[in-house]
Amino acid sequence: MRILVATDAWRPQVNGVVRTYERLGEEAQKLGAELEFLTPAEFHTVAAPTYPEIRLSIPGFGHVRRRFAEIQPEAVHIATEGPVGWMARSHCLSRRIAFTTSFHTRFPEYLSPRFGVPEAWTYRVMRAFHNAGAGVMVATASLAAELNGRGFDRILPWTRGVDTDVFAPRPVRRFGDGPVFITVGRVAIEKNITAFLDLKLPGRKVVVGDGPQLAEMRARYPDVVFTGKRTGEDLAECYASADVFVLPSRTETFGIVQLEAMASGLPVAAFPVTGPIDVITPGVTGALGEDLGAAALACLAIDKAIVRAKALDFSWENCARLFIGNIETAQFARLGRRVPARRKLLGRRTALG
Repeated sequence: MRILVATDAWRPQVNGVVRTYERLGEEAQKLGAELEFLTPAEFHTVAAPTYPEIRLSIPGFGHVRRRFAEIQPEAVHIATEGPVGWMARSHCLSRRIAFTTSFHTRFPEYLSPRFGVPEAWTYRVMRAFHNAGAGVMVATASLAAELNGRGFDRILPWTRGVDTDVFAPRPVRRFGDGPVFITVGRVAIEKNITAFLDLKLPGRKVVVGDGPQLAEMRARYPDVVFTGKRTGEDLAECYASADVFVLPSRTETFGIVQLEAMASGLPVAAFPVTGPIDVITPGVTGALGEDLGAAALACLAIDKAIVRAKALDFSWENCARLFIGNIETAQFARLGRRVPARRKLLGRRTALG
């Protein structure tokens, strides 16, 4: 199967969406599927407002038509609701090409505090975007229930994976002796970073990541270690050098950083919101609560070996199987037929139940 994936999130961006599709391309190939990507690298771009590191593509519908003709995809998946996603959607609708989508980012909750756009307006646009497709893939049961309540149709389960070879316990202590509390992600208002930085915790706090608020946060919190962007082995050593991972965000749709932390042996402290409530088992792999400080302190008593063992349940192979299976299911459902048994790639035992 040759699948065209249209995405606005791509290198050099560093985030969970990019990591997901990079690894998905590798794993899908092992299962006999070839992924071709349509990305901002193929278009003229401009910097996103307040996010200069994110490039927005200037529409080029002629290029989209040529790429579709060149690739001749058997299936189309639209990963993001940015310019590339909208161009691919328009092309598919005009030519009656079936496509699936995925819901990765809570843009309504991002746009509201930054630009004052009512969340209901943005959800209306996103609902129209996704409901035009044959199915929308979501990562967690709680997000599926929420989107269903907001009128999103044909919701499909698609969990995530983690590289447990790269992210693993290591004998390193970059930030000194413990306790070390760490968070990883964009340093931006929507990530609720100050909820972590304002906590009264023993030891040291570490923030790994770049973003529009990095300079401001460094100035406001001089006792916190801000490492900037880290990737690969460098990032893995940062995780392994800490004792507890704190996820202050309330707007995650999954939070791959949780899995990276768990694979590194770190229990996760988070608010009881979408993403953490689907991944974290309280008292076993972390702690959830509106008192984030108390949750972080409770994590110090959790067995790191058990946390690591639970992370091994999340494989990229299963992620790829679910993705391909969803595409097959959506395409056959659109034709009013069931997926033939010989085409089914896996049973659907997932985080969505």
